Amino acid sequence: MPKTIPLTGAHAVSEAMRQINPDVVAAYPITPQSNIVEKFATFVNNGIVDTILVTVESEHSAMSAVVGASQCGVRAMTATSSAGLALMWEIVGVASGLRCPIVMPIANRALSSPINIHCDHSDSMGTRDLGWMQLYSEDGQEAYENTLLGIRLAEHKDVMLPIMPCQDGFITSHGVQNTTIYDDEAIRDFLGEYKAPFSLFDFENPITVGAIELQDYYFETKRQQVEAMEKAKKVYLDVGKELSKITGNQYPYFEEYHTDDADAIIVTMSSAAGTTKTVVDKMRAEGKKVGLLKPRLFRPFMYDEMGEALAGGKTVAVLDRAASFGANAPLFAEVKSSLYELSEKPKLQSYVFGLGGRDLFNDHIESVFEKLLKGDVSGKQDYINLRE
Repeated sequence: MPKTIPLTGAHAVSEAMRQINPDVVAAYPITPQSNIVEKFATFVNNGIVDTILVTVESEHSAMSAVVGASQCGVRAMTATSSAGLALMWEIVGVASGLRCPIVMPIANRALSSPINIHCDHSDSMGTRDLGWMQLYSEDGQEAYENTLLGIRLAEHKDVMLPIMPCQDGFITSHGVQNTTIYDDEAIRDFLGEYKAPFSLFDFENPITVGAIELQDYYFETKRQQVEAMEKAKKVYLDVGKELSKITGNQYPYFEEYHTDDADAIIVTMSSAAGTTKTVVDKMRAEGKKVGLLKPRLFRPFMYDEMGEALAGGKTVAVLDRAASFGANAPLFAEVKSSLYELSEKPKLQSYVFGLGGRDLFNDHIESVFEKLLKGDVSGKQDYINLRE
């Protein structure tokens, strides 16, 4: 039977990993991810799971180990944050290029320098073009469910790509909330047994892994990754429908919260979306037509669907918890591209907020909505809660 218990977002992911019972987990500690694997290590120590837990000397080694395990035909996982993800960079690309269905939960944290241990999305956004799928979680419940969904999505025969289920470091990873953990047997039936299409341990059918590809085949290999990402869009919805039979929750590409008749819409991800919902409820009670669009699936990105969803909004603000230096902020850039084909485009405003864990309060979001309702849209990147 499902049970609802108070858990941090990190420990909610640990519970998902317990139910997944991966064959191999290799990890290295880094704040604020450490709590995920530390809790999972207790399951290993107590014999609750059968996982081989490999303690390595760096995050680069952690990713190398799970890539090797995955190529041997088993379920392999790791988890990381910030500089840990950056240190993995070389092997992160290897994982997707070798079509390893690795699931790597991320507790989002700012990248150095300066050194900062708090949340923004610069770490995962820095890897958005390395061939990994990405899911963003509003709270611990979504982080738990996205981890489960991620396994099925990554391992699907038409996809076979790695995935990052992301949650906001400290805000979600260390925040305690009631979280529903669903029945172990039901979840394990949903997950099924992983049957790898190829394995280094299949000695009757030997394969080559990591061969050099120059001008002859490299281009075609990358094209196959592009096609797999396209196929992942449909698979995501199909797997979501299966998981919904257990949880009763829905898994759309993005959540639309009071957007149908909204004159002003904020687009933002992860924990900021929860804060925005509170503001939407308050302003709706005051008779103001505001709404939220919260992307869950960021890679692959849903351009046509996003454009259709925002076509009716009179003004739209995109709130990014990451900056792209010398370019549009990451989420804003994708939303702007989504609107290109529309004959009647909403006015669009970019905001960057929360870098290095800077607070985002209700009144900040309400101020953005008020500007949108007045048509105060400069078209230039603006900032929230930034000292002058």
